[in-house]
Amino acid sequence: MMKQLHKQTSVNQRRDEEIPTSQSYSPKMLKHPRSLPRSINYLFKEQRLLFILVGILIGSTFFIFQPTLSRLNPSDPTTHSSLSSSIYHDSSSGSSGFFSKRTFPGRVPAGIGRKSLRIVVTGGAGFVGSHLVDKLISRGDEVIVIDNFFTGRKENLVHLFRNPRFELIRHDVVEPILLEVDQIYHLACPASPVHYKYNPTNVMGTLNMLGLAKRVGARFLLTSTSEVYGDPLEHPQKETYWGNVNPIGERSCYDEGKRTAETLTMDYHRGADVEVRIARIFNTYGPRMCLDDGRVVSNFVAQVIRKQPMTVYGDGKQTRSFQYVSDLVDGLVALMEGEHVGPFNLGNPGEFTMLELAEVVKETIDSSATIEFKPNTADDPHKRKPDISKAKELLNWEPRISLREGLPLMVNDFRNRILNGDEGKGL
Repeated sequence: MMKQLHKQTSVNQRRDEEIPTSQSYSPKMLKHPRSLPRSINYLFKEQRLLFILVGILIGSTFFIFQPTLSRLNPSDPTTHSSLSSSIYHDSSSGSSGFFSKRTFPGRVPAGIGRKSLRIVVTGGAGFVGSHLVDKLISRGDEVIVIDNFFTGRKENLVHLFRNPRFELIRHDVVEPILLEVDQIYHLACPASPVHYKYNPTNVMGTLNMLGLAKRVGARFLLTSTSEVYGDPLEHPQKETYWGNVNPIGERSCYDEGKRTAETLTMDYHRGADVEVRIARIFNTYGPRMCLDDGRVVSNFVAQVIRKQPMTVYGDGKQTRSFQYVSDLVDGLVALMEGEHVGPFNLGNPGEFTMLELAEVVKETIDSSATIEFKPNTADDPHKRKPDISKAKELLNWEPRISLREGLPLMVNDFRNRILNGDEGKGL
């Protein structure tokens, strides 16, 4: 009996401890009468305020000391101050390529500034295309090269094969292709008489690339040619000149093909709101040219190195203007990055007769070289000289490298390839 009474008393005591009386409970007693507002209390807990102040200090310091030069446009050709700064070469690859990697003053900090673009270069394994690819890669863009290797060479791009921002696709642009890109440089087309007479493909490739630009909203640049002026009756040639072209001649597949390509480009611009740019390229020379493509500079240089007479067609008094390849590449990039459609003449207004060019080649390579005259070819223009005042004014571009400066660099490349037995092609 006493045990049961003791158990009952213990149970009642535990219940009294677990259930507080109404007199002892008050919600106000849980809150300290002098506690801080909840938001301020949150900041002071776990040193949050310290982290916020440190973050503000770091951000302010970055924006105060950010170099103003980081706002420079890397594609602006005015940043090139000399011949050496116009030449690009991927030194990390150890190759003897033409272009050297260079940086601009006031380099933009990582992740800040210019957006990296995804760019297609058709014909990018060729002469001009490979130099353009070098420049685009050197400034940080991702580049996709499309080439069927009809005139292009893998050797022109081998130094880029391990670069993660470079991609090469073997494809003929006369067949459609779908890619997601920001810009399209359309260079794919045989550009020398030896090649374009054999395989005249201008129109279908341009049509397919314009279709790609329309589908993905990319900016499109067409590399047209001074041949759209034909055998000009205006000298020098301005972009407003409509030309004097034989529509059924031996060269018409190239001349009229490029004129049609310009027409298609402008139609897509007006009718489908495609952003387009048109460049009319004049005679260009430099390393990686084809050794035997029928163009006068490469012909003369290769013949003299091989101890052969230079072939001059006609009386040698017909004139041409010759620009170095790095000048052309700067012009193409300036056009693509600018706000003007064109067309723009991209060439060097320095004018030479074929006999004068032969003399410069002799001075550069071998003073004992000789000249052999042959009958002139059909529809060969008598005069060719660009008026580049429009490009100077609107693109802030003009060529910087003279023939006597650039020719030795081309000669060194040709001599190495000829002596090594590399008779390969290159557009």
